Amino acid sequence: MRFSAATTAGRFLPQRLALRVKPLLGRIDAVLFTADERGEAGRMSLIAFSIRIVSAVIAFVSQVLMARWMGSFEYGIFVLVWVTMVIVGNLACLGFHTSVIRFIPEYRERNMLAELRGIVLTSRLFVLVASTAIAGLGALGVWLLSPFIENYYVVPFILGLICMPMIAMSDLLQGLARANSWALFALAPTYLVRPVLILALMALMLLVGFAPDARTAIFASIAAAYATTLGQLIGVTARMDRNIPAGPKKVHFAQWFLVSLPIFLVEGFFFLLTNADVLMVGAYMNPNDVAVYFATVKTLALVHFVYFAVKAGVAQRFAQFTHGEPEKLAAFARETVSWTFWPSLLMALMVLVLGEPMLALFGPEFVAGYPLLFLLVFGVVARAAVGPCESLLTMSGNQNICAAVYAMTLAFNIGLNLVLIPLFGLWGAAMATAFAMIFEAGALSFTVWRRLGIVMAIFLAAEGAA
Repeated sequence: MRFSAATTAGRFLPQRLALRVKPLLGRIDAVLFTADERGEAGRMSLIAFSIRIVSAVIAFVSQVLMARWMGSFEYGIFVLVWVTMVIVGNLACLGFHTSVIRFIPEYRERNMLAELRGIVLTSRLFVLVASTAIAGLGALGVWLLSPFIENYYVVPFILGLICMPMIAMSDLLQGLARANSWALFALAPTYLVRPVLILALMALMLLVGFAPDARTAIFASIAAAYATTLGQLIGVTARMDRNIPAGPKKVHFAQWFLVSLPIFLVEGFFFLLTNADVLMVGAYMNPNDVAVYFATVKTLALVHFVYFAVKAGVAQRFAQFTHGEPEKLAAFARETVSWTFWPSLLMALMVLVLGEPMLALFGPEFVAGYPLLFLLVFGVVARAAVGPCESLLTMSGNQNICAAVYAMTLAFNIGLNLVLIPLFGLWGAAMATAFAMIFEAGALSFTVWRRLGIVMAIFLAAEGAA
């Protein structure tokens, strides 16, 4: 016997109320129990969303404690270093962490097991070598440019580069797990285990007498990144070995690299776009301002997580439907817009109501960021209103035009930051970010319509489905 939300409501609720909520509960049952592709994608998105919700709470609590322990100046240094390492680690994958999500379902569908074994092994080796080389060059660059960098940033950045290869490998392992619809293996290590471990190690180091500064926080982050990624590597590798029978491997590195390169540009532009405001604030303003702005962005992160959760759940299905099922692709793509928009809108309203007391937890100086939320939220909701357009373009072979859209958006964002931050400070960064996200949403939606004939915009998508 299987649990059914619709049946349970019919038994325990008044008849009139049960009839009203039955359609909604029926959709919940479909997501939880349907065995088809839509149900599997819905479950993965639901798991991903649940993990990101828990992660948002963990991240918020840990960042509050970090800010309290270190003070805004040292916390601002740590934030700038950590955000930079996350960006560079993602870029160091050179697109392989996303291209595997496209190739693995294709090879499995076509029973190309030799190619499947080849890309699983090659992607891991390539990302490890590439990220280690980039980390070494980065450390050399920081050392050579140290006379031109504020002295309180030099050592933290060099230390941060030690954990960068593990951040890159974790991103690749996340892609391998997403390609197999293993939501927990994909997201839990990065979004649940690592932040908890960083916080626990930081607390332990403070208890044994380490100074409450950015260097201590980075040491804790290095240890947590290595422990988490190595554990994830063991788990994903064991599960891959169970699901892929042993046999010969075929390596088509040139093909994989040529597909990954534009994806690398898409992901790189997207990651830079998502974090450019923090980096630009760090370039123009002092660590105290970086801390306030980052805390404000973190408070808004709960809204962002809806978009990322849906994106994590649907990318594999986009890749599958692209190969010979255009009607399913169009219907599924339109449906994902609703999955993204309505929960994001609800979360946005909650954040605006609770934002001020949430920021006050970081410290009294952080409340200055609360008014910025009202501006930033417009950009986040605009992005949610068009759904995971970027994943649809990338998985359908339109990664080149997607990269061009993100390049234009990033240039637009950086240009606005260069003009507005010197004039308006943190308000300038918030304006640049909101305007850039609105531009990004419109450009991606228009590109999907022109390339694929699919309407990805919340109210227009509903009309198209009808």
